Amino acid sequence: MKGAALGSVALTILFSLLYCHLPAGAWYSLAITFGTISYHLVMRLLVGLAYNVCMKNRADYHKPWYRQKAFEPKLYETLRVKSWKGKMPTYAGDLFDPRRHSWDEIAQAMCQAELVHETIAVLSFLPLLAVRWFGSFWVFLITSVLSALLDLMFVAMQRYNRPRVVRLAEKHNR
Repeated sequence: MKGAALGSVALTILFSLLYCHLPAGAWYSLAITFGTISYHLVMRLLVGLAYNVCMKNRADYHKPWYRQKAFEPKLYETLRVKSWKGKMPTYAGDLFDPRRHSWDEIAQAMCQAELVHETIAVLSFLPLLAVRWFGSFWVFLITSVLSALLDLMFVAMQRYNRPRVVRLAEKHNR
């Protein structure tokens, strides 16, 4: 992720410089494309870092925000979360490894991961502000919606799994 962010920033700079010195539509489009990709990748890293600094994977998973709502099990069944949740990548998989962490620690890390992805989903729409200067409303809207949907998949996965992890944590805490 860090390498992809660094690479996209470098390509944004490269294509921006090429556009400044050799104005052509292709350089402009590539600069905007990689600039948007850079935003999404760097923003994800910074949001994760900010939550990590503030929360340090500590959360009270009994708070109402983290509890599954009555409608969620049916939603997760409709979305077939069980069938795809194991195929999703994990940025820091060791945080969710029961051989390295207690179920209580894993449940807390899941809460933080949920907040990270919820925040990212909201911030995914910030590039729409760039429409004022660059135009291309539909391009910015589509990339923002797709980005937010990707992060909402991670939110769904955390919220789908957490009730079982919390039960394990409570069982082991007795």
